[in-house]
Amino acid sequence: MARVKALPKDYQIVYNEIEKYLFKVGPVELTDGIGLLSGIIDLFEEGVALGKGVLEVTGSDVADFCDDLIKDSKTYTDICQEYVDQEVNKVMKKFTDKTK
Repeated sequence: MARVKALPKDYQIVYNEIEKYLFKVGPVELTDGIGLLSGIIDLFEEGVALGKGVLEVTGSDVADFCDDLIKDSKTYTDICQEYVDQEVNKVMKKFTDKTK
């Protein structure tokens, strides 16, 4: 967090929103380590060093920026969808077995 607090205020605000977004939608590996978040801080520090505004680094659609970062990662949404599908399939199998 010391690295985040050393960033300009606009970068801090966007970082905090990214962190909230990622913890809401996944990816699962966020609970295993801080690699992704640390990488975002690295990217932000580089942007500051180059004199860029935060939205020049992320683009104006910050949620889309986040989605691109996790596009190949398994998310909690994926796990929930798999669970629901499995439960529905179990119930439907029991139902169809009874109707035969």
